[in-house]
Amino acid sequence: KSEVKKMKIKISNMTGKLKGIRAINCNTLSNSFCKKQNNSKIENNICTICYSFAMLETHRKNCVSPWENNSQILSTMDIEKNNLIPLFKNDRIFRLDGHGELINLLHLHNYCTIAKHNQYTNIALWTKRKDLVNKYFKDHDKPKNLILIFSNSIINKPIYDIPKNFDKVFNNVFENDFKEKQNCTGQDCIDCQACYHFNDTNIIIEATKKYSKKKIA
Repeated sequence: KSEVKKMKIKISNMTGKLKGIRAINCNTLSNSFCKKQNNSKIENNICTICYSFAMLETHRKNCVSPWENNSQILSTMDIEKNNLIPLFKNDRIFRLDGHGELINLLHLHNYCTIAKHNQYTNIALWTKRKDLVNKYFKDHDKPKNLILIFSNSIINKPIYDIPKNFDKVFNNVFENDFKEKQNCTGQDCIDCQACYHFNDTNIIIEATKKYSKKKIA
């Protein structure tokens, strides 16, 4: 089992489509949910072609250690009690888990704590973990600046009904399908920001990117 090596949450400057946005990332390679999904036999499960697995096993290997540290801090420690809450004074928008996924309820609780202490920043979290979200918000209020986006795991089967406790749904489709409904494809997030604000764009559809399939034992 990994241990916390540095008592500080690493903040990342994102690249590619997310250039210009900062994020807290976690280690996808050690996340049991991600590993199970990556090995899924379900047809068109997007996790089987996960960009994060592909990147962390190749040109982003240097990120594994600091993001694993984030995973350990966020899933094993109450960051408020340990004075580890990062502040985003200059960020109008912020991303949670640009890499990675919720690990447990404490992880979600810590993200809510971060949102509450950064009330002037719109903070967006993509997750497939409806189980954790529904269990946590049964007994807790959602921070007003936290935008929860349900990440649909099945390519080319868009979901148009927003699940309970979520604000938006993110869908992936094949490049030549649902073209009239694709409202994310080809845009940089910093220029669009639809996912980072409470607005009428609640169903997001993007053409699937192609990444090499990686298998983790």
